[in-house]
Amino acid sequence: MSSTRATRKSQSSSNAPAAESPIASEESSNQVSTPVNRPLPSAAVSSPTPKTQSKKKDAGRSLSSSAKRISKELAEISLDPPSNCSAGPKGDNLYDWVSTIAGPAGSPYASGIFFLDVNFPQEYPFKPPKVVFRTRIYHCNINSQGAICLDILKDNWSPALTISKVLLSICSLLTDPNPHDPLVGSIAQEYLTDREEHDRVAREWTKRYAC
Repeated sequence: MSSTRATRKSQSSSNAPAAESPIASEESSNQVSTPVNRPLPSAAVSSPTPKTQSKKKDAGRSLSSSAKRISKELAEISLDPPSNCSAGPKGDNLYDWVSTIAGPAGSPYASGIFFLDVNFPQEYPFKPPKVVFRTRIYHCNINSQGAICLDILKDNWSPALTISKVLLSICSLLTDPNPHDPLVGSIAQEYLTDREEHDRVAREWTKRYAC
């Protein structure tokens, strides 16, 4: 009888599952909890290239430089405006100005007040401002759209020039047109061949559009 019990007990203990070692259990737990390191998507780890950062810095520096220069010229022209001229921003935009030029005495444009738009590029003073007549004028160097044929507004521009000097040059153009480099050929021809008729029409246009 005791022999039978011992046999059953031996079989029962041999069929029972073996107890896990604490070390093996801990290793298994560590293996399960360790996260898998997956590579991040390329968009998430991308960063601006040095070239892109340089362009942004250069753009900000250019804008700051031009704004400072325009502000300086605004202060100067407000304190000491050129003869027969005035200019300043239209509103809050520092790059968008309006200017007035009084027709020079002794010219067919005398007694007229001419309005001009002045637009400064972001690259100012390394690029010239765009100056356009808004008041109609009979002049061989100024066309019906108000564009002005003046060398310093094109190829002869220099960063040393200012808007005050530009306005003075335009005033001089009203006194002394340049018929040899015209925008309106017919007016230039009339100026050269029939100055009296030219001046008569110029005075008539001044009274009609600028007074």
